[in-house]
Amino acid sequence: MATSAVAAPRVAAKLPAWLAAAMLAMPLAANAGDAENGEKLVGDKGCVACHLADGNSTAPTFPILAGQYEDYLVQALKQYRSGARQNAIMGASAINLTDQEIDDLAAWFSSQESVLQYAK
Repeated sequence: MATSAVAAPRVAAKLPAWLAAAMLAMPLAANAGDAENGEKLVGDKGCVACHLADGNSTAPTFPILAGQYEDYLVQALKQYRSGARQNAIMGASAINLTDQEIDDLAAWFSSQESVLQYAK
């Protein structure tokens, strides 16, 4: 029975060289968000007004952000900031966010338990 330490080199040896090099060049974490700072930013940046402190908005017009994928939230906020995604409220809210603030907000909201129910 192969251990993971033994199996990993076997799998890597079967990868094309270009793919192995690309995988090694990728960062270990796509986002380096600080959820604790994100929690503070929710109030400081006004997110709490629509999405509530934990991201579980109770208004049907504002999406629930709690439990959402972190990379999705980062992408969405950057698109609002650049104007690629259109929404008057979010565009105005995101325009002055730094990349680090976006990462921090995404880390916070993604770490929260969502009130949404999922079929099992």
